[in-house]
Amino acid sequence: MLIGYARTSTVEQIAGLEAQERDLRAAGVERIYQEQTSATGPRKALSEALDYLREGDALVVTKLDRLARSVADLLGIIKSIESKRASLKVLNLSLDTGTPTGKLMLNLLGSVAEFERDLMLERQREGIAKAKAERRYKGRKPTAMAKADEVRRLAGQGLTREAIAKQLGIGVASVYRALRGGTGAANGGALVVD
Repeated sequence: MLIGYARTSTVEQIAGLEAQERDLRAAGVERIYQEQTSATGPRKALSEALDYLREGDALVVTKLDRLARSVADLLGIIKSIESKRASLKVLNLSLDTGTPTGKLMLNLLGSVAEFERDLMLERQREGIAKAKAERRYKGRKPTAMAKADEVRRLAGQGLTREAIAKQLGIGVASVYRALRGGTGAANGGALVVD
């Protein structure tokens, strides 16, 4: 059985969802799971589609980016599909992991994506090293320490460290550091106790 999965990121993309459904139906898909959610958000329909798969079935998507948010995510989804002895079909790539060539192509695509990511990280490291050598590198701005005064004010009002972290959108460890006075050098490294 061919099981389709269609996804758009926002509810405004109705036309995109309809186009995916049309293409999936044209490919012979009998059952379609669809949702409108970000690739980084929870994907309930995808989970349902993967749960529904049986041996010999194929999960069909119009494009790879409708299915996975990263190579690691894709590999996890494929592992789930293969554990059910099913396959994946990607229409715009004419890719079918039910064939030896399809498996090879998917592995090649995953390897190329990983290679591109590694190159990007290498260029980023080289840029940082160059900026450091030229004394231009400042690093990421410490966002939590910029809220240290606010942390101390809220602590003075009797809020718990967890409540402060939640209210300011920072980690609990950052609250402790702010109350300590930064890196611990201030206050002789002593922890400020309420």
